[in-house]
Amino acid sequence: MSNPRILVIIPTYDEAENLPRIVPCVLEQDPRVDVLVVDDGSPDGTGRIADAMAEKNDRISVLHRPGKGGLGRAYLAGFEQGLELGYDILFEMDADFSHPPEALPALIAGFEDADVMIGSRYVDGRVTVSNWPMSRLLVSYFGSHYARIITGMPVRDGTGGFNGWKREVLEKVGLDRVQSNGYAFQIELKFRAWRAGFTLAETPILFTERDTGESKMSPAIVREAVWRVWWLRIQDLFGKL
Repeated sequence: MSNPRILVIIPTYDEAENLPRIVPCVLEQDPRVDVLVVDDGSPDGTGRIADAMAEKNDRISVLHRPGKGGLGRAYLAGFEQGLELGYDILFEMDADFSHPPEALPALIAGFEDADVMIGSRYVDGRVTVSNWPMSRLLVSYFGSHYARIITGMPVRDGTGGFNGWKREVLEKVGLDRVQSNGYAFQIELKFRAWRAGFTLAETPILFTERDTGESKMSPAIVREAVWRVWWLRIQDLFGKL
C-alpha cells in the first residue's frame, strides 16, 4: 500500500473534555489519517461536540449509537462503517490519551511487514505503563499473560486496545461472529486474526493513565476476559471459531 487511506476509530462515552484535545493530536500525525468518533449517546454532550468538530473538518466523521453498548460493539460498528467507506487501515484508539497519538507513525510504518499492528505495553520484557494503580497493572499484565498461555497466541499485550488492522484482516476474520466486548474483545479479535494466518507485530508504547474523566473498567469486563479465552480455545479446537 503506497498511499493507504487510514481511519482511527475513537469510541466515546462521556469524553467531552478529552475529545477536543485528542482528535487534533491524532490528525496531525499523518495527513492520510481520518478520525471516526463512535459515540454511545454520551449524557455529557460528547456527541454534540463531535458533530461540531466534524462540521469544521472533513477528516472527522461521527457515528451515533443510541446508548452505552460496550467497547467491542462500538468498534465493530466503526469497523463496518470504515470498511464500507473503503479505508485500507483501521485503528482502535482510546479518547483519554492513554494511547499516545505520537505512536501512530511507527504503527503505520509497521504495516510494511505485518497485517496487524499492536501498540504494546509489555513488549521486549518491559512494562511501559505510567501512573496506573498497581491493581490495574496486575490485572492487565497477568490478563495478557493468561490469554497467551491459554490460547497459544504469540502476543505479549493481548488485552491492549491500541491496534491497527489491514482491511483484509477485518474482512476475513468474520466480525459478525465476534462475541466479546471489553478486554475480551481485544483478545478475541487478535486470536481470530492469528488463527486466520495473518501476521501480528507489536510496537512498544508508553501507556498513561487518563488525566480527566472516569475509567470504564469494571469487574464484569475482567470476568468476561477470564472465561472467554477458554471459550476461544475450545471453539478453535472443535473448528467452530
